[in-house]
Amino acid sequence: MDVKVGLPIHSDTLGEATERFTVNYHDPIEEYLAGAEQLAEAIAGMSEEQLDAMPVTGTWSTRSVVCHIADFEPVYADRMKRVIAEKEPTFFGGDPDVFAAHLAYARRDVQEELQLIRAVRGQMAKILRTLTPEDFQRQGHHSEDGPMTLKELLRRITSHIPHHVHFIEEKRKAMTGTSG
Repeated sequence: MDVKVGLPIHSDTLGEATERFTVNYHDPIEEYLAGAEQLAEAIAGMSEEQLDAMPVTGTWSTRSVVCHIADFEPVYADRMKRVIAEKEPTFFGGDPDVFAAHLAYARRDVQEELQLIRAVRGQMAKILRTLTPEDFQRQGHHSEDGPMTLKELLRRITSHIPHHVHFIEEKRKAMTGTSG
């Protein structure tokens, strides 16, 4: 079964999700770091059954969403590191459904996944804080989306968690039968 997470991360609607869930941060690195806690808050208090439930037709369980985020954090960290360290590197897209089908999402522990997200973002934040504004204009080439600056990569991964928190909130509402 081909079950979508929600909207693709490169979707035009990503900006809307970002605006909806972005707190007024003046420091994009702090906003990036805050994502892990935003995700932790979104799943706080959920039972194993709730994490595995699929109350919204055609979407993943909350556990699968958390695993998806955890799988793509190191991918984006690698992309950012390569843009920082290499001259115009090429990086490749990944199909979230293929990852979900083969990477044991149903058996993974969401707390371990959150630890991974926190660790990756913490490490990247330390690296990003050493850079100059000019460094954020360095770019690489995404195999599907074309040229991307470090600033764009950071914005995209920063928006990834708020984008999916929206879907987690929908799932929670569907399970409790409450409306927004």
